[in-house]
Amino acid sequence: MKTTSYELRIERIFDAPRQLVWNAWTTPEFIMQWWGPEHFDSPTCKVDLRVGGSYLYCMRGPDGTRHWTAGKYTEIVPIEKIVCVQVFANESGEQIDPTEFGFSPNFPKEVFLTTTFEEVADKTKLTIHYHVDSAESLEAMRGVQMKEGWESSLNKFERAIR
Repeated sequence: MKTTSYELRIERIFDAPRQLVWNAWTTPEFIMQWWGPEHFDSPTCKVDLRVGGSYLYCMRGPDGTRHWTAGKYTEIVPIEKIVCVQVFANESGEQIDPTEFGFSPNFPKEVFLTTTFEEVADKTKLTIHYHVDSAESLEAMRGVQMKEGWESSLNKFERAIR
């Protein structure tokens, strides 16, 4: 993984066993229940959960617009950690420049994403770490309220694991 000093971190503790949280994070049927903020749904999700494997998620907005996210897994430690490179994509999983979605030219074209699953007193702490290569990229991510979008998605995630 590329090491940077610019990170956007999102954390949440779920009152659920780590295995359940892992399953909800990695299984397409679960992912489609929570991917995207409130008022968005996920009509399509493909996951090849192995090092070198890839994923392709679709998030559909209230107006019907589809936003695709793709990634390639670089490290997987079952029920503990997933590391991947993530990009915006088209429906075939081919990388798209974020400016095509109206994002700032400073928005990162790819991010290094680490997700950890930590057992904490019969609960699970999920931490999402986005690593980018510049302060400008980090600021662009904050500018589109990425953290707030994730908080909304994690609310849906919490309902999906109940």
